[in-house]
Amino acid sequence: MKYKTAESVCKGHPDKLCDLIADAILDACLEKDRSSRVACEVMATKGKIFVCGEITCAGRVDIRAVVRDTLRKVGYNPLGYLIFVYVHRQSPDIAGGVDHALESRNGEVEDIFGSVGAGDQGTVYGYATRETWMRQPLPVVITNEICKRLDDAMHDGTIRGIGPDGKAQVTVAYKDGKPVAVKNIIVSVQHKADKDLETLRREVITEILYPLLDHHKMGKDVEILINPSGRFVKGGPAADTGLTGRKLMVDTYGGLAAHGGGAFSGKDPSKVDRSGAYMARAVARNVVGAYLAEECQVAISYAIGKAEPTAVEIETFGTARVDEEIIRKAVLDVFDLRPAAIISLLHLRTPNYTETTAYGHFNGYKGSWENLDKQDELRKAVAKYAD
Repeated sequence: MKYKTAESVCKGHPDKLCDLIADAILDACLEKDRSSRVACEVMATKGKIFVCGEITCAGRVDIRAVVRDTLRKVGYNPLGYLIFVYVHRQSPDIAGGVDHALESRNGEVEDIFGSVGAGDQGTVYGYATRETWMRQPLPVVITNEICKRLDDAMHDGTIRGIGPDGKAQVTVAYKDGKPVAVKNIIVSVQHKADKDLETLRREVITEILYPLLDHHKMGKDVEILINPSGRFVKGGPAADTGLTGRKLMVDTYGGLAAHGGGAFSGKDPSKVDRSGAYMARAVARNVVGAYLAEECQVAISYAIGKAEPTAVEIETFGTARVDEEIIRKAVLDVFDLRPAAIISLLHLRTPNYTETTAYGHFNGYKGSWENLDKQDELRKAVAKYAD
């Protein structure tokens, strides 16, 4: 028996709150100017929110109003926070490399997509598995669903007396590579001072955990820990400083697949550590969806200021139905992995990033990268190379 574990956090977790604020600022900029360049970092601590970074936008955005609105929507009192804003325009050196790709400067451009360079260097990873319909490992799916249902229960009153801060962790047992049982579930959720902890435990189990176990056809012989540290009255930034980009595994694959190290939230799509990772996920989903492999990990490497990737690799963990090199060649035929092409194909200038921030960016339905259907094209390309 093997075990896989993943965690997730609620919207009011201090780190995820910062991600939400950063993406809300990005959306506000894109609403004013679809060509905005945004690299926004947020820190939240007791009574204070700091917004820093580089923002180039043709319109004026009231950043403090965006912060207050996000705090209110999550469940915090915006009047309890002083908001400090320290932003400046994007470096002209970085902007020059993005606006005029290396290929353009060398006279090698064949179309418009070749004239825009990557906004950063590094390797991004995408992953997919046939284990669930979301093409995610089961622990990732369940723990994200727990946190979403906790947030919903706070807002709709299903569970009274809980607060916006919380997190969950799920361990699943595997046999012969297939999930067979949930071993344990850990939930920590903020609550009011007069909330009875035994009542809280019973409500979380009956209203959230048991329905989820039933939905996934998992038994209820599960070790369940609710608020194992005891009282959790003080939460959010008042209890723990938050920062953008500190929930990378929550945002992606729960640590069960590779991660290039770049955060997503607060970054416009010229930053390939966001847009490239979205495209890598789309590629992996299509490889798995086309039944070319049961499991697929895609790695794409970029150089700042260069349009074409410097490397593309495919890993199927021994589950491929054809040679991995054939899959790689088919992927390069079907998918244009240059940043401008990715932005166009996935409509990444649309201001709806706050819809992706919480409960993972790769959950089967939110984001154009989750719905991109190139399966038939991939199969045809594979057939060409396999002949």
